[in-house]
Amino acid sequence: MQPKNNQHFLITAIASFSFFFQVQAQGSYLAGDFHQHTTYTDGGYSFGHMMRKNAQFGLDWWANSEHGGGSSRWATVSGRDLGTTVNWGDVQGVTLQGIRDPEKPNDMWRWQVLRDFSFKDVQLYREVLPHKIILQGVEWNAPGYEHVNVCIIDNQFDSTNPNCNPVAEFEYKFDNGDLDISEPNGWIKSKKEGKEKTIEAIEWMQKNYPKTSWIVPTHPERSNRLKIEDIRNMNNAGPDVCFGFDSQPGHQKSKNRGGYRPTSYGATGDGANDGATWGGTGAFAAKIGGVWDALLSEGRSWWLFANSDCHGESSDFYPGEYQKTKIFVKEHSAQGVVDGLRSGNSYIVTGDLIDSLKFTVGTATMGETFQTKSNNVTIKIIVRDPDKNNHNTYSSLTNPVLDHIDIISGKVSGKISPQDPRYTQDEVSTTKVIARFGKKAHIDANGIKTQLWKDLGNGVKEITFTTNINSDVYFRLRGT
Repeated sequence: MQPKNNQHFLITAIASFSFFFQVQAQGSYLAGDFHQHTTYTDGGYSFGHMMRKNAQFGLDWWANSEHGGGSSRWATVSGRDLGTTVNWGDVQGVTLQGIRDPEKPNDMWRWQVLRDFSFKDVQLYREVLPHKIILQGVEWNAPGYEHVNVCIIDNQFDSTNPNCNPVAEFEYKFDNGDLDISEPNGWIKSKKEGKEKTIEAIEWMQKNYPKTSWIVPTHPERSNRLKIEDIRNMNNAGPDVCFGFDSQPGHQKSKNRGGYRPTSYGATGDGANDGATWGGTGAFAAKIGGVWDALLSEGRSWWLFANSDCHGESSDFYPGEYQKTKIFVKEHSAQGVVDGLRSGNSYIVTGDLIDSLKFTVGTATMGETFQTKSNNVTIKIIVRDPDKNNHNTYSSLTNPVLDHIDIISGKVSGKISPQDPRYTQDEVSTTKVIARFGKKAHIDANGIKTQLWKDLGNGVKEITFTTNINSDVYFRLRGT
């Protein structure tokens, strides 16, 4: 169970990752967010306002990913920051393309918004913020499920004709809220329905954009529709494109830190699990031996991400204000971001609790496999807790202190066949906390002993831990 503190970090690791003291030529960690909203959908602020907020709170990369289906407002000129609302039906010279939705005749289909308007805003803010990597994505209404982050970087940086047509085509063909059947640009809409259509979409992405896209389910526990067998099916259909989930959701300002309802996965209504977030992390990733560990125990390359899901400051933190996903990139580019996300060389942090970390298992970095002929393996961790204020303007609690780090391990038994009865099992019994290091040595109520880390000064802590192994295993970290 994820500790119920306000700031923590989770290391999405099979092996390890490195950043602190990292040689710049080898790459660097970039902070990002790929799920946020403007007035193009149900956000409260203009496109420009949200772009500037990403930069204000220290993000290096982000994707504008908003709901598929229809759109009523022009986000370039609509928002609380501007004090204006401009609906598509009131804009002279703009033709609403496609076959109209009779219930919303003045809405523009999202594929047209992406192609003709939203991407132009992305291009503008690439000029305004030239050192940031800004991408156009979409929050896919996945048939049979709920929401999924999608991005395809192809064409977006074309030197002669930059466009986001691949993203728009995906939305038109596969979004459950897109009812247009006009076949724009010759695009042929999928004829399938429900979960079969979602698997078809992932297979289409795997075939056409295997190294330049991502499909990442967001707030996966919220609607109680996504089961572990569904995640396995998705990952099987597109192992290069569907490689993780946002099991630390946005909406962290809500009282249950994530906005999940009591009917969600794992919720009992007893207060402890209410809303299916534990310490702000969804039940899939928060529970030791739960869904995420069951996937890792198969040896799947399945990673954990966090996003703001920001709609406005009344209900959400701005991108980067509270949560960050940090990924290791070998090059400062859109392709570097996609490769970094897929690699598993990443971690998520809340409240800027730590600002750097080096974590190795033998000679492996996170997302990699370390092979050894010995029964012993050495884990090394160097982490920095910065002695400075974070972005908290809501209370005096502005400089959280790192208390301890858990090393978690589980056995890797191999991928489970869809015909195997275990395919629907969403728990695993072989994962546990194998060591804890902190600033104070003690034993907790569960009998877990906290060992002292080495304090190197300037907020830097060092951990060296050797453990015995007699089978294939994975390691991940959790700190609070």
